[in-house]
Amino acid sequence: MAGAPELDPGVAEGVGRTALMVAAARAIETHRPDSLVRDELAEHFVRAAPASAGWPVRPDQVPGDGADPLWDRLGRYFGLRTRVLDDHLLRSTAAGVRQVVLLGAGLDSRAFRLGWPPGCVVHEIDTAAVLAFKQAVLDRSGAVPAADRRPLAADLRHDWADALTGAGFDPAVPTAWLAEGLLLYLPAAAERRLMATVDRLSAAGSTLAYEIKRVTESPEVLASPVYTTAKQRIAVDMPALFDPDPRPDSAAELTRRRWSVSVRTPYDFTRHHGRGPLPEPDDALAVNRWIFARTTRS
Repeated sequence: MAGAPELDPGVAEGVGRTALMVAAARAIETHRPDSLVRDELAEHFVRAAPASAGWPVRPDQVPGDGADPLWDRLGRYFGLRTRVLDDHLLRSTAAGVRQVVLLGAGLDSRAFRLGWPPGCVVHEIDTAAVLAFKQAVLDRSGAVPAADRRPLAADLRHDWADALTGAGFDPAVPTAWLAEGLLLYLPAAAERRLMATVDRLSAAGSTLAYEIKRVTESPEVLASPVYTTAKQRIAVDMPALFDPDPRPDSAAELTRRRWSVSVRTPYDFTRHHGRGPLPEPDDALAVNRWIFARTTRS
C-alpha cells in the first residue's frame, strides 16, 4: 500500500504479529457466505503492514479448497471466537453496562463495528507500537467509532490500573472486561496480577471474558499443521510465544473472589452456530477454553 504507515517492530514481530494474523482471519471471515462476523476494517490493517501485505484477505485467496489448516481451520476459529466475544460484550451492554475495557486490544475494531448503546465508553489497552500502527490505519480509512473510544498505551505485564483510571475509567460503575488472545502470552505471575486488578476495579454487575489453554500441549499437538503452517507461511511461531510456565487456575480464583464462572470449549459454540472448527487428532484447539464470568457480590 503506497504511503502505508511505518511499521514498528513491535507490530511486525512476536505477539504483535499475531494481531495481523487475527485481522487477516477476520477479513476472510467477513467475505464468507456463512460469515459469523463482518469487519470491514480488518483488510485495511493487513494490507497496510509490509509483513502481511501479501496475506489472503478473502476466501478465494486461501489455498486448499476449504481445508487449509491456517486460514480455514485456525481462521474459522478466530472468526468464531470473535463472534462469541462480540455477543458477550453486547449482552453486557444490554444489561446496562456502559464501560468496556479491551485488554490487549490489538487490531480489534469492536469500537467501530458493534452496535453500542448511547453513552458507552470503550477503553483499548495495548502497547504503544500496536496502537500507533492501528491509529495510522484508522485515520487513513476515515473510520468513525460507534462509542467513546479511548486507546491507552500500557504494558499489561505490569501495573496499568492508575493509567486506566487516569483515562477516565470509573471503578464505581459496572465494566465489561475482555482479554481475547492475551493470557496465552503472559507469564503466570502477570496473569495473577491482571486478574487481581480486574477484580479490584470491578463494581457489582461487571463481566469478564477471556481465553486460556487449559494444559501444556503435547509434542504431537505442537507439531500439528495449524502451528507448523503458521510458522512456515507467515512466520508466526505460536508455541514459541506461549508462556511455558504452568498456568494459574484463574477461573477458580475468580470463583473464590465471588464471581460466577462458566468454562466453555470452542466446540460448544461450533455446535451452537452450526459452523466453526471441529475436533481432530492431535488438535491444537483441544485445550483452549473460553471463560465467562460475572461478579456476584453486591
